[in-house]
Amino acid sequence: MSLFRRKESLHERLAREGGLVEREPRTGPWREVGIHGMQRPREWDATETVEAPGIDGDAATFVALPDGSLLVEEGGDASLQPLADAIEQQLPPPYRARAARQDGDLWAVQARRIDVVRLRNPPEGDAIELTRDALLVDGERAFGSVPELEGRGDVVRAERLDGDLWEVTTSAL
Repeated sequence: MSLFRRKESLHERLAREGGLVEREPRTGPWREVGIHGMQRPREWDATETVEAPGIDGDAATFVALPDGSLLVEEGGDASLQPLADAIEQQLPPPYRARAARQDGDLWAVQARRIDVVRLRNPPEGDAIELTRDALLVDGERAFGSVPELEGRGDVVRAERLDGDLWEVTTSAL
């Protein structure tokens, strides 16, 4: 051993022992979901299978509004009410759902809760993003305010569902 060997300073040693120093990230497949036991974040709040004859196509996407009516975004013209009835055993409206035909008249349906807000005097456009500093409508800076969205979070995004009904998501900065 050398007499002039530099030792780790006290503050570096204490930070390392206290877990405040970032370690090199591990690489390899053991960080992947399913290999190391890490679970995926839950995407859906309810999942059901249901016999639903008479629905055209192999897939459908719809939104159930607070009053129970359905907005069909993708899928046939036939009623998707049997799919909604199956989901509503677990999850009351409002929710966004997608369904896929499994075999014959057997459908798998997944749904997640959404927040639906009725905006009085909404701006023209289909997408709103509201932050502390700006109001964007369809990606363009706009002037004015949307009182129903203020105070909900640091970043509030709203997508027009139908007329004055908007699907709202919030996030923190």
